[in-house]
Amino acid sequence: MDPRVLIAKRVAQEFKDGQLVNLGFGMPTQASNYLPQGVKVMFHAENGVFGVGPRPAASAASADVTNAGSEPVTLLPGAAIMDLATSLGAMRSGILDITVLGALEVDQLGNIANWAVRRHGKWWPGIGGAMDLCYGTEQVVACLMHTDKDGASKVLKKCTLPLTGKSCVKTIITDKAVFKVGENVLILKEHAPGVTLEEIKTCTEADFIVADTFCEMNV
Repeated sequence: MDPRVLIAKRVAQEFKDGQLVNLGFGMPTQASNYLPQGVKVMFHAENGVFGVGPRPAASAASADVTNAGSEPVTLLPGAAIMDLATSLGAMRSGILDITVLGALEVDQLGNIANWAVRRHGKWWPGIGGAMDLCYGTEQVVACLMHTDKDGASKVLKKCTLPLTGKSCVKTIITDKAVFKVGENVLILKEHAPGVTLEEIKTCTEADFIVADTFCEMNV
């Protein structure tokens, strides 16, 4: 299975019926394609939409109806469209039940860095609304590849990049594992199909303990 599809499928299992859900750019938006049967949620897009529906056919796509990543979407009955300032206010207010954010780094303290890398002496590209989501949402899920292109861990003892949110992440989902964030330590809950505990230990910088219920992801 494509690692990004695996992550998106596992992320979708975090959603509970009736929740108001924000999905960040990239992998998080794909989670909407894999909702568990019988689970109905309302999706929010940062650019100002409550009630985001499935991706339309190419022939029905409109450049005026997109999510925050400029991907075409549909609107469900009862959807609401608003200006960006109102949408950001809603994100800060605490009404969202869960937000899923892509990440460059996460750490065992529940910190997340997802907005900047250093290029040509400058931090790029910019923070967007992720900081508002980290502040205003009780349940923050971070999803990312477990290692970078050189094989270095992206699940760290302490983030090295500028933070997006501090001590806000509750769950970390990678292509190799699922962690819950405990008290200054991660709790390993699940492993991806075909991934061993030893492999996770080898590619994880962060300190973690193994849950008594440690099992394989059901994806």
